[in-house]
Amino acid sequence: MSENTKTVTTNKKAFHDYFVEESLEAGIELYGTEIKSIRQGTVNLKDAWCSVDDGEMFVNGMHIAPYEMGNIFNRDPYRKRRLLLHKREIMRLFGLTKQQGLTLIPLSLYFKGSRVKVQLGVCRGKKLYDKRADLAAKAVKRDTERYFKDANR
Repeated sequence: MSENTKTVTTNKKAFHDYFVEESLEAGIELYGTEIKSIRQGTVNLKDAWCSVDDGEMFVNGMHIAPYEMGNIFNRDPYRKRRLLLHKREIMRLFGLTKQQGLTLIPLSLYFKGSRVKVQLGVCRGKKLYDKRADLAAKAVKRDTERYFKDANR
């Protein structure tokens, strides 16, 4: 990402549960109170996923908390939000999900200039032993860093 981007949130659970094979950037269709709520950082991507309906791609399960000052203009926090992609990209991603058993997961939400963008990941699910191997590798790395930090004192 370039220097004029500001990350709002990342989906850490996605990196734990999936292998990310490919990632791409998409715009997202939002309303004014949702933008204000995102600027406050009240967004959760934990259980979000993407689906294709009638040739359009939507993100489901993304929670954007209602804006405090929004009163009647607030929308449903869990509503389906349309992603802005070219038709060719949508069809390619739809083909990947149907044929190869991959899934589309939002990995992060960020501002690029004044626009909100979503980083989508084409992901393959991890098995339990893959998750255990990742946790073991992370623990070994953390222990070695701790050892070298203490050794340099």
